[in-house]
Amino acid sequence: MEDEINRELDLLPSSRSESSLLRLRSAVSSSSTTDCGGGGGGGATPSLDLQLSISVRPPAAVLMCDGVDALKWQAAEQIRLAAMEKAYAERVRELTRREMEMAQSEFARARQMWERAREEVERAERIKERATRK
Repeated sequence: MEDEINRELDLLPSSRSESSLLRLRSAVSSSSTTDCGGGGGGGATPSLDLQLSISVRPPAAVLMCDGVDALKWQAAEQIRLAAMEKAYAERVRELTRREMEMAQSEFARARQMWERAREEVERAERIKERATRK
């Protein structure tokens, strides 16, 4: 059972500090008679050195008791993060598309202004040529 718990702890996200994992492993190995079901047997209660932290992770005891649930929770968390990253990427893509459209519009407007300025210069040159001929 201890090996299973250690393997489950190895599967936890790497954001958990190494010292917390070591404390958790030592607490688990010191209380090898832990009954995760809580239904009796042994009579010994695990003495886990739990620390308060702001986190969306489930309690460590729950993770130790049911590896399948822990893996499901990790998978759900990864899916949630992937969905958030996808939404962010789509938003950035949309903003980039809008900026491209605005840049194309400004470029077209600048090209029209340049064309008008070129036509005015040509017209002024023609007027100048006519004036010099007379």
